[in-house]
Amino acid sequence: MDHVDPPASAAWLHKDARRGFEVAFFERRRDGHSIEGHTTAVEEGEVWSVRYQIELDASWRTRHAHVIGRSRSGARTRSIDADGAGHWTIDGMAAPELDGCMDLDLESSSLTNSFPVRRLALAVGQGADAPAAYVRAVDLRVERLEQTYRRNPDHAGCRLYAYASPAFGVETVIVYDQYALALDYPGIAVRIV
Repeated sequence: MDHVDPPASAAWLHKDARRGFEVAFFERRRDGHSIEGHTTAVEEGEVWSVRYQIELDASWRTRHAHVIGRSRSGARTRSIDADGAGHWTIDGMAAPELDGCMDLDLESSSLTNSFPVRRLALAVGQGADAPAAYVRAVDLRVERLEQTYRRNPDHAGCRLYAYASPAFGVETVIVYDQYALALDYPGIAVRIV
């Protein structure tokens, strides 16, 4: 089952780790994809919202993101650029600590876990490291996040990926649909549309 272009829009109910909702709108472009989305949530008593505009190249590598966040501590904006070869700038400043990262991962989003799944195109049984430029929800701080994906056998028309993030002590299996959008990200979100 090859992944097909994403639908015009998708939505997730965030649960367990936080309570909230995420919507995303997809636009196919000649040279890749543009995604606009918004997540609002309450997590450990903290209310926050994050709006994002993400540009991806034809290989699903992050090229640019504009992220706007609001929390009790105030409003923030981040401009994040990647050259497609693993080099990043944050608000115009080089970020060598992110060297080798190919994907943007927003803490506020279950959508962004789709990027490495699409980009890597793993066969059943294959796994890969997929370090990401990780943007925190509350303060939009950007840090490196080590993570891995391993493709498990498909089940009921869905692709299953074993996901691990040692920094957070997370090991789980995320269920993806034909669009490579998470249907069930245990402890985080379920796709409702």
